[in-house]
Amino acid sequence: MPGTLALYGRYASASVKSQLEYRASFLMHAAGNFLLSGIDFCTLWALFNRFGTIRGWTLAEVALLYGMVNLSFALAEALARGFGTFETLVRHGGFDRMLLRPRSTALQVAGQEVQLMRVGRFFQGGGVLLWAAASLDVRWTAAKVTLTAAAIIGGACLFAGLFVLQATLTFFTTSTLEIVNTVTYGGVETAQYPLSVYRPWFRGFFTFVVPLACVNYLPAHALLERNDPLGSPSWLRWAAPLAGVLFLTVALRIWELGVRHYRSTGS
Repeated sequence: MPGTLALYGRYASASVKSQLEYRASFLMHAAGNFLLSGIDFCTLWALFNRFGTIRGWTLAEVALLYGMVNLSFALAEALARGFGTFETLVRHGGFDRMLLRPRSTALQVAGQEVQLMRVGRFFQGGGVLLWAAASLDVRWTAAKVTLTAAAIIGGACLFAGLFVLQATLTFFTTSTLEIVNTVTYGGVETAQYPLSVYRPWFRGFFTFVVPLACVNYLPAHALLERNDPLGSPSWLRWAAPLAGVLFLTVALRIWELGVRHYRSTGS
């Protein structure tokens, strides 16, 4: 495991150095990510400025959801975005070279592209989360801080798992299916609001199929010490972030299945 992490660190370091060769371009991309994410929060602010609350949730409480999910997605995009461009490797035969190396293919794909410009979304989401934490009447104990960190990491694992599944489909389609983006980018938009505002079938999908609620909505109830109108037990709200790690583990198993059925490009 230490050797694997060290190798990923080398891949990441090489990718980051290449991006920093053009400092102005990197800064503009990072600033662009910061501003685009900020526009999303401005939309939330305008909504709450007009209506006050949504199903009993205030702006500061929804900002907690917003901050956690955007930090999670920024981490996943930065560290696992190589899976998002995997179709290029398949089409050009680059994945064949990876198969010849005595290292995990998932590690090689993840490390080929570490998007440093995602720091823009990361800092914007982190700023909103800090504002929410300061605005809420919440006693931030060590347990709650740990749960917040676990929810962010669990969310990052969940989105990374979605990127892995998207790449796995490429083994069979040779092209990334855009419909998957409705679950990744669409999932970020979904998690910015309390799950209770959606229809039952929609809540079920994002709880039991893609467990986004487990890494955002349920932990938020534990942090805010409020009852869940959907009836989730208290212990589940604290353990729920583990669902993100489990989802990534399953996604990697499916990836291995896809690798075994890979038949090269024939080019």
